[in-house]
Amino acid sequence: MSRIGRLERKTEETQISVEINLDGSGKYSVDTGVGFLDHMLELFAKHGRFNLNVKAAGDLNVDCHHTVEDVGIVLGCAINEGLKENMKLRRYATTYTPMDETLSFVSLDVSGRPYLVFNGEFTVERLGDLDTEMIEEFFRSLVYNSKITAHLNILYGKNNHHKVESLFKGFGRALKEAVTIEDTLLSTKGSIEI
Repeated sequence: MSRIGRLERKTEETQISVEINLDGSGKYSVDTGVGFLDHMLELFAKHGRFNLNVKAAGDLNVDCHHTVEDVGIVLGCAINEGLKENMKLRRYATTYTPMDETLSFVSLDVSGRPYLVFNGEFTVERLGDLDTEMIEEFFRSLVYNSKITAHLNILYGKNNHHKVESLFKGFGRALKEAVTIEDTLLSTKGSIEI
């Protein structure tokens, strides 16, 4: 069985297509026009062992905001679509991810109730061609559209690249565990609305 989500979204600002296989092996093809975001999505796919295809074209002549935010929206919707067929999930997962001097904490609940808590500070405005203020915006778009509760915390670190890398790797690892299929539905309500 493969749980696959596919979505294409076209606006006057961006054109985005995403396909994610939640039961993949970590293969990826990512081209958003924002090189640092591409690298982070590749890490997410590899460490989560998802097969991920992302193609985006956006108004990068303005800045990276619309592209980054919209990729988060479309990826979140694709994850949500991939989860619709089977909700007997492990549901919860927490990971600590070291990256040299940095340590991050990611905790997820695939609950149908989207919420983001983000605690992390950056000391530079950009990493490559990605504005660091867009890291939180990306994850907000992702979790609200996948209907996941996420707590993302950079516990400590100095290197900004390492901080972001740790979050993306940790999110991939936590999501992989949370969407693992179990033999029972983990809800006293009897349903999870994804």
